[in-house]
Amino acid sequence: MSGSVVAVQAARSGRRTMPAALELLKPITWFPPMWAFMCGLVSSGVPVAGRWGMVALGVLLCGPLVCGTSQAVNDWFDRHVDAINEPNRPIPSGRIPGRMGLNIAIVWSVLSLLAASMLGHWVFAATVLGLLLAWAYSAPPARLKLNGWWGNSAVAACYEGLPWVTGAAVMTSVTPDWRVFALAALYSAGGHGIMTLNDFKSIEGDRRMGVFSLPVRMGVEHSARFACVAMAMPQTIVITLLAVWGWPIHAAIVGALLAVQLVLMARFMRRPRDLAIWYNGTGTTLYVLGMLVSAFALRGLLAVAS
Repeated sequence: MSGSVVAVQAARSGRRTMPAALELLKPITWFPPMWAFMCGLVSSGVPVAGRWGMVALGVLLCGPLVCGTSQAVNDWFDRHVDAINEPNRPIPSGRIPGRMGLNIAIVWSVLSLLAASMLGHWVFAATVLGLLLAWAYSAPPARLKLNGWWGNSAVAACYEGLPWVTGAAVMTSVTPDWRVFALAALYSAGGHGIMTLNDFKSIEGDRRMGVFSLPVRMGVEHSARFACVAMAMPQTIVITLLAVWGWPIHAAIVGALLAVQLVLMARFMRRPRDLAIWYNGTGTTLYVLGMLVSAFALRGLLAVAS
């Protein structure tokens, strides 16, 4: 009887832990790297037909695995802060007991490397770099998140540039074209502005906990202006490149998307602290649509070149 009771209790504990583990991995955060991965697929210029298994594994790698790892790592090393600010998170609430949060982060890192090893050396290299940045962002001694310049750069690379290159490498199985790297780098640079906008929601908490985000370092107005410039400048360069490469229609579409963003930015700058979440939802949507338009232009360019 006692064995049956233990088994029932273990089953109940497992049922409670599984939803908490999924919450720990934060599925809502998987979309940006999966979108960037899709842009990489498109920009490669290689047809997807016959590669659906590799594509599915790549999506799994960029979203649930690598991004999920970064969320688990962040929650583990922020568990003491979350106990004050977000006590209902899986680790401080006890729904992820003991060192299970750390164990999940380690296991997910290993699974990410195993998946990447099946997709070629370029994908494996990008995954190793992404995992290193994910751990360095949250874990001491690096703890890049304490510095808004370094922390936002690491997140932008993991959310935009590395998944883009991964998507292209999955399709080509060789070193992606230099123009793939160029667009991935530019949209990563713009991603720094997106990350800065995200920091507006936690200015007071960051200031109390010694997290020097850009809004804490620079103040609300200056950091808002920086975020706008950081998002607009790379898109301006992308528009120029697309025009030079002979794709004026795509350049014009990205230009139109940027023009709307500039209008929205003007409104955002009137009350940046109040409207940061609003602009992150509206302006960022236009930004990522421009990524896809640029990817289609590059696809056409590389298809013609081949």
